Amino acid sequence: MKTIVAGREPVTPTEFIELALGIDLELFTGSATESALERAARLDVAHEVLAELRESDPETAAYAESLLRTLPLKQPRPSGRRPRRAVRRPVKGCTARTAVAA
Repeated sequence: MKTIVAGREPVTPTEFIELALGIDLELFTGSATESALERAARLDVAHEVLAELRESDPETAAYAESLLRTLPLKQPRPSGRRPRRAVRRPVKGCTARTAVAA
């Protein structure tokens, strides 16, 4: 059985929600790769959309507001810093040849 919303067939549950409610989930949840500036701009737009939804569809507005409290699964790394990497140091008196022979 196919589920069709607004003439489109959603492939994932997320697509079904977006089509059924008429809202972009990423607008309210964000992306793990967005910068602080992008996040601020997205939240400004999300709050404007939320204000309009409260007037026209309070139930969808409540759902969208709950999405604003969620976080993306992966947080971006701080800019300008690279993650620390472990450095392997050889054991004193042990070379690659003696380690293989042992």
